[in-house]
Amino acid sequence: MFRFIARRLLETIPVLLIIITATFFMIRFVPGGPFTSEKAVTPEIKANLEAHYGLDKPLYQQYFDYLGSLLQGDLGPSFKYPNRTVNEIIADKLPVSLELGLISLTVALVFGITLGVLAAVKRNTWLDYVSSSIAMTGICIPTFVLGPILVLVFAINFGWFNASGWYTNADRVLPSATLGLVYSAYVARLTRGGMLEILNQDYIRTARAKGASETRVILRHALRGGLLPVVSFLGPAIAGILTGSFVIETIFQIPGLGREFVNSAFNRDYTLVLGTVILYATLIIVLNLIVDVVQVWLNPKLKFD
Repeated sequence: MFRFIARRLLETIPVLLIIITATFFMIRFVPGGPFTSEKAVTPEIKANLEAHYGLDKPLYQQYFDYLGSLLQGDLGPSFKYPNRTVNEIIADKLPVSLELGLISLTVALVFGITLGVLAAVKRNTWLDYVSSSIAMTGICIPTFVLGPILVLVFAINFGWFNASGWYTNADRVLPSATLGLVYSAYVARLTRGGMLEILNQDYIRTARAKGASETRVILRHALRGGLLPVVSFLGPAIAGILTGSFVIETIFQIPGLGREFVNSAFNRDYTLVLGTVILYATLIIVLNLIVDVVQVWLNPKLKFD
């Protein structure tokens, strides 16, 4: 296992280098710049600003200078936030996005697995049809549609929650539900399919023949194998939740890193864009590695290759 993990981590180095290189040059070729604004500055001031941040150097030199700083763990200064570094901004905003992602993932797993198991156990009954219909509805509705609907119903009409902000526990309900419920639909469909396949296995019939209760058969024997498709989906799901938080944080005005990433792209804040892209790419790679390890743990037939 340790050799597998070490090899996968080594493989991430060229992947991250490609991502960094592509992002670095793509953001530089976008029209405009970090000091382009509605209020025009004199050429002298603009030249001084570019010299201060090293933007007057040739592009290839800027690239190698950035890689050198990156190797030291320095993501550089922000061009739009004076006297603040990208490291400081990420350290300030990342906990909010991680909290939103963890709550949303919990919502997705709890609701999705529950609906999927009920649909599989009660196959071809009204409960199966209702669960499948709910899951299909969730798949068809994107977060940027579901979010405003939840705000209209629960924040404006009923007044139970705030429409924006991240100050109290009540403020976390609507954004987490918006992001989590969409992915719970996929989890429910995968859980149902995985459980139906496992429930038709011989060892499940043997367990029932030995007098095991239905609850024990489901929780002890069937659930572990039935969740394998869900575990496989967790890698893309976590990536989707992380990137999907951009939309949610914008809709609900959450002071997280996703919203900061969107603003940095509009502001042409080169270093902040690069820093957030590197962070999200690293998180996705590491989380996919964790998912692969969990898959092998759940299914002994799989091996670390």
